[in-house]
Amino acid sequence: MNIDKFKQQHIEIMSTVTQLRSLSQAGVVEHAAEIARQIVSMSATIKLHLSVEDAVLYPALQKSSDRSHAVLGHRYQAEMGDLSAAYMKFAGKWLSARRIADDVDGFRSEANLVFKALHERIQKENIELYPTLEKI
Repeated sequence: MNIDKFKQQHIEIMSTVTQLRSLSQAGVVEHAAEIARQIVSMSATIKLHLSVEDAVLYPALQKSSDRSHAVLGHRYQAEMGDLSAAYMKFAGKWLSARRIADDVDGFRSEANLVFKALHERIQKENIELYPTLEKI
């Protein structure tokens, strides 16, 4: 299975996270509008990525005759639900530059948690999930 597009989306997501961290360090209030814009942009990539994973990647694993692949597909899909919900809640809350500027500490706190979880998930997919999919 060719998963180059998924890998590219991971790169795009992590690049945006890096940009968001830089903007935050440079001043959340001063860069609130750009931070909100980046969150909206990243959300579009994440939504597309998740929908195709649900429609294509996880079912491909789950239909595998290799039981370990099927279990892996079910596990990854189940785990993604919590992260997806957490990210969507975060993105919905911090779409507004005004809200970001009005609650810098809240934004930073939630962003750190969500970005760390995204990073860990992407690393896990790159190391475990994608190599398995490339073998199928």
